[in-house]
Amino acid sequence: MSAETSPRTARARTLWLLFWALAVAAAGGCSKMASTQLIEARVTADRLRATFTKASDASNRAVMADTDALSQTYADEAVAAVKEVDRTVASLRPVLDSLGYTAELRNLDEFVAAFDQYRTLDKEVLALAVENTNLKAQRLSFGIVRDEADATIDALAKAVQSVPAAESARFAAGAAAATIAVRQIQVLEAPHIAESKDDAMTSLEAQMASNERAARAAIASLSSPTGAPATAAALDQASKAFDRFIAQNAEVVRLSRKNTNVRSLAMVLGPKPERIAACEGALDRMIAALATRTTGGTR
Repeated sequence: MSAETSPRTARARTLWLLFWALAVAAAGGCSKMASTQLIEARVTADRLRATFTKASDASNRAVMADTDALSQTYADEAVAAVKEVDRTVASLRPVLDSLGYTAELRNLDEFVAAFDQYRTLDKEVLALAVENTNLKAQRLSFGIVRDEADATIDALAKAVQSVPAAESARFAAGAAAATIAVRQIQVLEAPHIAESKDDAMTSLEAQMASNERAARAAIASLSSPTGAPATAAALDQASKAFDRFIAQNAEVVRLSRKNTNVRSLAMVLGPKPERIAACEGALDRMIAALATRTTGGTR
């Protein structure tokens, strides 16, 4: 009996040892897989944080850029980074789910909700930033508007110089009145371009209109003396230059009224930091939680 029992006992012991070895190997394999997934989760979470930062920074640069081309370049970078954020979230979620990291999954959901709010605002910011209407108005004001103002004033000066001595005082007074009105319109353009409130812009436009009327009246009061073709030509030049000046001033006002640079900057300085902070807070909590993990997890 003892001879039959011994082989059976040996076989049972062998089977138990084999089972134990397989269990240890399986446990080791699962542990190794969990460890690899944890590393992947940490790396992906860090990449998500960096990509979100890249998106928000590129958007801010689009607002601050001083050319249309540069604004568009940064806006495109921001849009591409936002898409990369979506892809990174999609790759991170199944890893956290496989590990059973419910706290980190909640953090990821918090980020996604905050990111949706950020994305809605940022789309509006970028749409405004690439228009650059305030910047275009400023360039127009410092470019062709100034040139036409100078042309008007130079033509009036020629008219004053060409009239007989008996008419010089009258012409000088009229030219001075027109010059002051033209320069005043130019002065009013800068605060109009910078202004964010509609009622304030309306007030500035009313002042421009008043100065336009004063300039037209002053130029109209300067009738050319008989037999003074040079004076007549100079007054004609002044009148035409002033018309071009007023037309360009109207374009400055139109662009300024859209206020895309002012509005996008107000968003960047106002609600956008709060939405960025909400996104970053959720990401930081997730990254901190992952840093305390070893392997595995519980649902």
